[in-house]
Amino acid sequence: MESQSPDTLRDAILYFADFENCRRFMMDLRWPSGKVTCPRCGADNVTWLEKARVWKCYAKHERPTFTLKTGTIFEESPIALEKWLPAAWLVINCKNGISSYELSRDLKVTQKTAWFMLHRVRLAMQSGTFEKMSGEVEADESFFGGKVKNMHAMKKIRKYIAGEINQGGYVGKAIVMGLL
Repeated sequence: MESQSPDTLRDAILYFADFENCRRFMMDLRWPSGKVTCPRCGADNVTWLEKARVWKCYAKHERPTFTLKTGTIFEESPIALEKWLPAAWLVINCKNGISSYELSRDLKVTQKTAWFMLHRVRLAMQSGTFEKMSGEVEADESFFGGKVKNMHAMKKIRKYIAGEINQGGYVGKAIVMGLL
């Protein structure tokens, strides 16, 4: 952060209450070189749209606009950066940890919201970055559902007639995919 970084919770809340301070802080965190790039395609041909508080990328792709939250743990969250950044400051600076009840009282949010925020910030601390996904990712898939040989005879007949059972054994089963 800059030389005027907050030292106390009160200072952090006051400092991050201003969107411009949040914007400068997140820009320094995400783009230390000072050159803003699109998180989707990596292009540096972007423009800041002040009124909408978004950047517009001029490369050809589906979603040309992005915010400070795009690609981070804050993405897809209705919670403003003015709440997220003091929460992160609290979690990082409390050596004994902080409960969701304490965070909810300090930031004037519900306990459920505070719990959600704590989990995201702790995940970021664990991985060492505010980026959504980083490092190596493992993926696996499976098909869940009952075996044909364990079905009642009448149910087997109904499924054969409906065409839900074939030789592959995966039709009519739920497909589950996991990422780690």
